[in-house]
Amino acid sequence: MAPRRSAAAEEEEKPPLKFNESLSWRPGKPILIDTLLKRLNTLSKELSETEQDEIDPNSLSKVAKELAAHQVLNHKDKGVRAYTACCIVDILRLCAPDAPFTATQLKDFFNLVVTSIIPMLFDPGNSYNNQHKHVLRSLSEVKSIVLLLDVEGSESMMHQLFSTVFDGVSGTKSTTSEHVAKDVEHNMQEMLGLLIEDAQGLPNKVVDVIIAQFLRAAAPGGAKDRHDYVPLDDNQATLLLKEEPEAYQMAKHLCHTYPDKMARFVSQYFSDVILEGTSFATGKNGNNKDSDDEDEEDGPSAGPSESDLRELRKSHVLIREIWKAAPMILQNVVPQVEAELSADNAHLRQLATETLGDMISGIGAAGPPPRPNLDPAAYPPLRLSDEDSSEPPRTNILSTPISAISFSQTHPVTFSNFVSRKNDKVAAIRATWATAVGYILSTSAGGIGLGREDETALVQGLGEKLSDPDEKVRLAAVRAIESFKFQDVISKLALNGGVNKDGSVLSTLADRCRDRKPAVRVAAMSLLSRLWAVGSGELLAGREAVTSALSGVPSRIFNVFYANDLELNVLLDRVIYECLVPLGYPPAKKGSKKEASNGNSQSQLGGTAPLDADAIRAERILLMARSLDPGAKRAFFVMQARQPQFAQAMVTFIKQCDHYNGGVMDEAADKKTANLNKIIGYLVQFLPDPIKGKGDLLKFAKINDRRNYNLIKYVIGQEHDYKTVHNAFKELIKRVHNSKDPSIMETLLPLLYRSGCIMFNRSHLSAIMEYSKTDKDGMGAVAHEVLNEISQRNPDLFKTHIGQLCKDLVDQAPTATKTNDPIVVETLKACSTYARKYPKDVPMDREFIQTMISYALYGQPARAAKYAVNILLSKKDDKSLLSATDLLQRVMKDWKYGSPHLLNKLAAVSQLEYYAPKVTEEADEQILNMTVQQILLEVRADASDRDPEWVDDADMDEEIQAKCLALKILVNRLRSIEDIDEAKDKAKPVWKMLTKLVKEEGEICKTKDTPKHHKARLRLLAAQLILKLCTQKHFDDLLTPEGFNMIALLSQDGTQEVRHGFVQTLQKYLADNRLRSRYYTIVFLLAFEPSTDFKQRTETWIRSRARHFERTKQPVFEAIMPRLLSLLAHHPDYGQELELLIDHARYLLFYISLVATEDNLGLIYKYAERVKQTQDSLDQESVRHRVLSDLAQAVIRKWQEKRGWAFAAYSQKVGLPLGLYTALKSHNEAQEAAEKQYIPDGIDDKLDELLKAMDRKKKRKSADDRPDNQPAAKKTKLPSRPAPKEPKAPKPSAPKKATSSSKPKKPTSSRAKPKKVRAAESSPMPDGDRRRSGRSRTNTTYIERDSSADEEEMLEGVAEWRYSGSDSEGEPESGEEHDSDAASHAANDSASEEPAPARSGKKNAAPGKKPTAPAAKDGADDDSELSDIASVVENPEEEEEEKEEQDNDEDEEIQSSPAPTARGSRATNGRKGKAAAPKGKPKAKDASAKAKAAPAKTSARPTRASARKKAASEGDDEMDVDED
Repeated sequence: MAPRRSAAAEEEEKPPLKFNESLSWRPGKPILIDTLLKRLNTLSKELSETEQDEIDPNSLSKVAKELAAHQVLNHKDKGVRAYTACCIVDILRLCAPDAPFTATQLKDFFNLVVTSIIPMLFDPGNSYNNQHKHVLRSLSEVKSIVLLLDVEGSESMMHQLFSTVFDGVSGTKSTTSEHVAKDVEHNMQEMLGLLIEDAQGLPNKVVDVIIAQFLRAAAPGGAKDRHDYVPLDDNQATLLLKEEPEAYQMAKHLCHTYPDKMARFVSQYFSDVILEGTSFATGKNGNNKDSDDEDEEDGPSAGPSESDLRELRKSHVLIREIWKAAPMILQNVVPQVEAELSADNAHLRQLATETLGDMISGIGAAGPPPRPNLDPAAYPPLRLSDEDSSEPPRTNILSTPISAISFSQTHPVTFSNFVSRKNDKVAAIRATWATAVGYILSTSAGGIGLGREDETALVQGLGEKLSDPDEKVRLAAVRAIESFKFQDVISKLALNGGVNKDGSVLSTLADRCRDRKPAVRVAAMSLLSRLWAVGSGELLAGREAVTSALSGVPSRIFNVFYANDLELNVLLDRVIYECLVPLGYPPAKKGSKKEASNGNSQSQLGGTAPLDADAIRAERILLMARSLDPGAKRAFFVMQARQPQFAQAMVTFIKQCDHYNGGVMDEAADKKTANLNKIIGYLVQFLPDPIKGKGDLLKFAKINDRRNYNLIKYVIGQEHDYKTVHNAFKELIKRVHNSKDPSIMETLLPLLYRSGCIMFNRSHLSAIMEYSKTDKDGMGAVAHEVLNEISQRNPDLFKTHIGQLCKDLVDQAPTATKTNDPIVVETLKACSTYARKYPKDVPMDREFIQTMISYALYGQPARAAKYAVNILLSKKDDKSLLSATDLLQRVMKDWKYGSPHLLNKLAAVSQLEYYAPKVTEEADEQILNMTVQQILLEVRADASDRDPEWVDDADMDEEIQAKCLALKILVNRLRSIEDIDEAKDKAKPVWKMLTKLVKEEGEICKTKDTPKHHKARLRLLAAQLILKLCTQKHFDDLLTPEGFNMIALLSQDGTQEVRHGFVQTLQKYLADNRLRSRYYTIVFLLAFEPSTDFKQRTETWIRSRARHFERTKQPVFEAIMPRLLSLLAHHPDYGQELELLIDHARYLLFYISLVATEDNLGLIYKYAERVKQTQDSLDQESVRHRVLSDLAQAVIRKWQEKRGWAFAAYSQKVGLPLGLYTALKSHNEAQEAAEKQYIPDGIDDKLDELLKAMDRKKKRKSADDRPDNQPAAKKTKLPSRPAPKEPKAPKPSAPKKATSSSKPKKPTSSRAKPKKVRAAESSPMPDGDRRRSGRSRTNTTYIERDSSADEEEMLEGVAEWRYSGSDSEGEPESGEEHDSDAASHAANDSASEEPAPARSGKKNAAPGKKPTAPAAKDGADDDSELSDIASVVENPEEEEEEKEEQDNDEDEEIQSSPAPTARGSRATNGRKGKAAAPKGKPKAKDASAKAKAAPAKTSARPTRASARKKAASEGDDEMDVDED
């Protein structure tokens, strides 16, 4: 084999460099630039075209030396520098791996590249751009850039190189608007990657530059205000970034390409930054675990400096963005952030919690994505399927949550520690956690998803934070849910139950609607209502997932109406008209491109048919009403029923503004100003800030804009269609906002919402009536309810449609062989209500009369007969009586049990007995025989142990329905008798039967057992009918003390429906001022009520009444104490054992907790103390009342100590009910009773335990609870036992001396002086098998019935009803207006200025106020509209009939206007022909006392008109919004 040639020989054979011209010059004789450029160009071409194996490297040494000369590398001409760089990079390529340059020469070369060549690349228009690109390409492809790492000072050059490249590709260094070519970006990226790959370690500054590129994702200030994102509108969508910035992408690519090295560099970087930034955690400014917890609880308010926090925030923002871009390089950084979760310092924990939450969510430096747009006014409504079919939303790529890997799977321990931060002791950290979890769930962990267990844990934790003790956490949790799209709410949050399921996230969110903090409840109510509105389309379509999740939202929102909070009421109005049924729904169609959308998923309606906006709006209203539970529905109807009264008040306000003329008046200026102030004072009492409201309304009056006045008239006028109302509303808002005082709108808005004809508008009636006939989408029933409500509360809207209603009734009339649709009964009811108010508008032709008779005889269900008879008799003329006679004759033809349509006949007879008693007189014997002998005394159904305790109305068999109707016939027969003596005589057997039904628990037959559900119905109805009869005084006299106690215990019946039905009826009559105040005693037996919801509603009702009487300075509830003690003394559960006494203490504590205030505690104590100094009238030998007196005093003392109140003893005498207590026989006996302690030892300890248990088990405090936040200046303890310092105290209680103790000597006292009261007739109860609290198994919804002003009736039996030996009872006068807002805190504040109820039928000033009768003349002569508002009530006879019909209706709705009704009923109902003044001859002493107490007008019975005049003159502002 021939020998191989040596390497030297091979090299010698390579051709040398052809270029042989000089590139250097002597000083002072430089080469011309053109010449030098040509030479460099020639050299560059030769070098670039030559490959490494085609040239002798040694031949390049001379050229390399000349090129590396300082005068060439740093030549002033940029072309020379460009060509020089090209030649050098080619020489480095040809000589690789040995560079023919010294270290200094390489340093100069790379300095040229970094400072000149690379920056020039960002100017594509440069004339030497190709040369610059050649240099870059060669450095990256040949990898000669790595030589930079060996050069002295490489760190600074690398820092400059990286900075220049990143700034250049981002456009910050470019002198033109042209973008850098993609190949240039690629080569730069490769060049930087080579440096990272070959470097043993990168300088911190270089790492800082690389990492800083991720901050380009954050807008200026974005990291600081990350949660204050303002989304761009549709017109700005083109401004959104579609991809990351180039520098960001380059840094991201480097991290992905070299993950191991970058992970090491980044880990070291963050270790240094975090360690330096967190040095304060253990320094002198840190908060260690041993520091005071209170400092920690204040959250991040002290510790690190602002600069420390700024650096920490920056580093953590970087971590979030790097996790989003390149999570693999943070493997060693995540444990460092996790360690911060356990740091002592709250700032670190909060920052770490926020950072980890964003990392899990895939949220970077740009902050979270914009919140979804839940537009409640969008139409067509959203569908769940729209999300898949719609186009992807246009979003900013930087704010789009993206997570490349699952954090929970990659770092499970860190994820678990993050979840545990929900229980951090610092509220700010818990709030941050709630916010983070909201984004994690709403983004599905950055789109990568969560495990089922992890998602469930986060949802559960978010629900827990909704109930957090701190308001910031609760608000953060609500805000977190706002980040969910509608589809996510249904698919994620509603998985564990909807709004109606206790404990679910949505149910807890609904609980926040009554949160104590305004910010929380505003956010919760707004969010819930918008969710419901957005989902209304799916609710209407019956989508099960949406229905189970959100169907209960309207009920939860409307139920806040019962909180009696003015601020909540204003919020409720705004939520209703801005979210649930927005004013702008449906929006006006402006074109397909402008179609409203929800979260970019709005579906479009097909077709081009025009939309019926009124029908669409009516559909939304009916859907909302259908979703309401009974309590919420009553609140909804009450709110709508107040519209006419508020509208009238606003009309008066506008007229007074017109008279005021902006303050410029020619005459009667004082009078006009006073009138304006009066109506303003009335209006602002319904606003949470009356001072601001008054100022705003005065400003509005001073502006004196007549156009605004007309716009308000358009809004509130019932004659205007909805389009007119809406347009006027919009223009008014715009005009006020553009005025000098735009804040006026904050006051006007709630008033306009309440007075505007918005919800029930004449435009909606046609659609509602159509739904009632067709039952489309199952809306028929609720449509009938709405129609009935409109006809009853706002009949003016019905005038144009009553003819159509009557026609529909005629078309569907039943016959003996043809039944009507049961839904028609609601139409019949609506027509009945309208006919009662506007009888002349109802056609009474022969065909219609025969139709009504057909409904009475054959209508189904049987209550149709009731409404038909009401319509027949509505005109009260001879023709009506003839029709009634015809009907009765048909009824009596087959008058026997078991005959066809028996229930119709009974219902018809029941109404005829009351409205046409003369017609039924001839058949009286037959009627009584049927009702008593054939129905009530007979038991046809067989009783069984398997019988249910209760059945619903729809499941009642014919026998029990017949018995109920029979009882109503007997009672209506009594109520129709005008002669009192005759009524009392005929009432005895009926009264005996009713009381026996209650006493025997519904059993009346002696030969056969009655089924249990029959007995439950009968005893409930019997008690309700007793209450109804007792609304008439002469019947109330028949209720003995034993009977009172007997029916009182029905509130503790073992059957829940019985006790709830009884209490609801009781509350209704009390709220309507139709029962005496002694009946308030019964509601305090609900201390052991097992239904939490019902008990809470009752407590709210009691507080509402107590607040009202407190405002009117009437000690009504205080005077209940002796009656309650008597009732408890004769309770069947009474016992001397300690445990039984503690049970009775629960009743007293229930009373004290709801009624007692620091101001009235002395009076309550006085009553309790006074009872001990008397004898029990019902059991002369009993000392039970004294035991309970001591017990009550002990309870009051404990409560006073618990609340820290100062005790002010009540110095005046108090009277007690004569029927319950009598005076002791001697002074010695009284002294002995006062000194003796009747309660056993150990009671104090038991009471302490009871109060502690009460605190432990206390439910969430309701929003309407009265705060007692003012600390007592001096704590005065009550005496341990009453001191017998009034030995003559029993004397005023003696029956013969009752009048002497009631002499009013100080009518202007700040507290009313209770007078002698009538016996409350209490007695020992028969020992039955009755449980203490009627603890039943199931809960039922309590429908709160309340009136905010019934001060007159409350004083009956306390200060009004006088019972002396020769005086008969006087009926209190009824000259007051009352606010019927069932639970509204907006009670008639002006009632505090009204006259107090009369004593013995004579007018008397309110306790603590002087009579104001002389002002009546001015009020009577006032030509303003104020007196008209005060007298907006219906005719008394019409009111009475309306009330009676409602009493008979088992489907009765809440009374929206008890004030005028109560006054009307008190003036006429059940007291026909009997004056209010006592007929007995009072003693002269009594007469003198009355004269002093009543210096005002003392007519025996003032007329309604005179009462109105007096009220108007006294400035009572009796413009009740709920009058009908």
